[in-house]
Amino acid sequence: MDWFTDRHFFLLAVAVYGLSALYSVFLWRKGFRRDDRVNYLLLAAAFALHTVALVKRGFSFKACPVNNLYEATTFLLWALAGAYLIIGLLPRLKFLGTIAAPLLFSAGVFALMPSLDPPPGPLPEFSGALRSLHAATILLAYGGFGLGAVAAGMLLIQRHDLKMHKIRAVMSLLPSMQRLESVTTILVLSGFILFTVGLMAGRHLPRPVGADYFSDPKVVWSVILWLAYVEIQVAHKYFGRSTRNFAIGVILCFVFLILTFWITNRYSSLHHS
Repeated sequence: MDWFTDRHFFLLAVAVYGLSALYSVFLWRKGFRRDDRVNYLLLAAAFALHTVALVKRGFSFKACPVNNLYEATTFLLWALAGAYLIIGLLPRLKFLGTIAAPLLFSAGVFALMPSLDPPPGPLPEFSGALRSLHAATILLAYGGFGLGAVAAGMLLIQRHDLKMHKIRAVMSLLPSMQRLESVTTILVLSGFILFTVGLMAGRHLPRPVGADYFSDPKVVWSVILWLAYVEIQVAHKYFGRSTRNFAIGVILCFVFLILTFWITNRYSSLHHS
């Protein structure tokens, strides 16, 4: 099966993500409270194909596959899917898959654009298990932040409906506000812990001669992002920031992450091949 490349496996994964996204549309009509195993299994199957694609890619370059925008995007999606599959083991949290599936499918289609995967050039000078730990924990953190933003968005919808006294809020398909707030807090905290571990591992990676770690755009960006997540968590837990503002902060932080990740990655001498 040498002719079946990593991109073929990723294409199959995106197709299954698409099936899950289509099925999620029907689950929206049934209600988010359903513990639906079919959608979970579809996402698990897509994740398995996605994993094979990453493994084949990694072995072909003998390095963790995060060397261009295609690889960074596919790794980020893999982290998001993996984070959901772990969280979704809890029946009460399987509803997050109905939001994760359309996001995974849409971003997967974007990642398949040929311009994101140019012919490989010189590989970065990072190597070894420490680099893999750095990449895996950082991207898993992004996955946790993404799912946290999804839960925060659902929390804002539920809060708005209750405030406006809409019938939809009384007979809501969404989980309760308390449950959504707890889920958001747990996801953001989990992502933050992983992000911290990833940054600590990255600090000890070997660097090209003359490269200054703290002047690298991606490192500066990561520190700013880390401080932003510290602020929204501390302000909510210890200084009484409202649930609404906490949810908005979680969403804005993830929007900032998505909109600026590619730019900082492109201009980073430590991350761009």
